[in-house]
Amino acid sequence: MKISKGTVVQFHYRIKDLDGKELESNFNDQAVAYLHGYNNMMPGIEKSLESMSKGDLLEAELEAAETYGEIQPDSEQRIPVKHLLSAEKKPKWKAGMTAVVNSEQGQREVTILKVGKFMVTIDTNHPLAGKTLQFEFQVDDVRAATDEEIEHGHAHGAGGHHH
Repeated sequence: MKISKGTVVQFHYRIKDLDGKELESNFNDQAVAYLHGYNNMMPGIEKSLESMSKGDLLEAELEAAETYGEIQPDSEQRIPVKHLLSAEKKPKWKAGMTAVVNSEQGQREVTILKVGKFMVTIDTNHPLAGKTLQFEFQVDDVRAATDEEIEHGHAHGAGGHHH
């Protein structure tokens, strides 16, 4: 089965900068699952995976506008330190570190610019915003979406959404 609108896609990925330095990978983790054609994935990734099949490998260089977006000016915000989320229990926050915050659009990765006792200044641009990146994809599975997945607008099950 080929990837097209209304299919659930499971894939592994690797992201590198233009110098070849690996920035992120899930090849040693669970595959990502999404419902193709329903704006659940970055546009550049959806375009790259269109018409691929289970087992296919692909390398693609994608512009910022197709992935994490261009850098938005005036993206600094001051928030209480207690709103920063991390996998560590009680991290010692420093400028340059990344954290996760809850926003109206869901969880969002941010960069810490300045740390005070109770407040931090963050940059809400994704840390990879504004960068052209190299992606490597491996399609693990492609299947027809269920009626429920189409109705909900997202993939269910392993690597997808859990209700």
